[in-house]
Amino acid sequence: MVAVRYDDLSLAFDFVSGGPRMEHNAYISIDTGQIYWTSELNPTEEEVPADLETSDRYIAIPHKNDLDLGRNLALRFVAQELPERYGRAEAVFRSKGAYARFKQLLESEGVLEKWYQFEAESVEKALRAWCAENGIQFIEQADESSA
Repeated sequence: MVAVRYDDLSLAFDFVSGGPRMEHNAYISIDTGQIYWTSELNPTEEEVPADLETSDRYIAIPHKNDLDLGRNLALRFVAQELPERYGRAEAVFRSKGAYARFKQLLESEGVLEKWYQFEAESVEKALRAWCAENGIQFIEQADESSA
């Protein structure tokens, strides 16, 4: 079983999720746990294995939408915390710039910090489940001194 630091996985997940699907990619080597980053927009200077996208020795880190952590997560939060604003929040996601307008709505309702906490907890839970499904073990921060 390969092991990765949660912080490293979280950074790579944010990178992959920072644009449309397939714009940014990151892969975990199942042999070493090393994470390789690639981008359609800014090709990296970092050396990446030639078979990165074709070998079964690498696992692609999912995009947030692959783990249901995009629009649906935001709407679940609104349903839980601001059910009376659900229709408005749903309408926000029908056009470009939705996430910025969504955060403005949450700020105006005084729940923006609560959203950030909900989102972070949801992402961590989803990443832990994804890792378990893919045979990846987390190295927790406290474990680093013994590694």
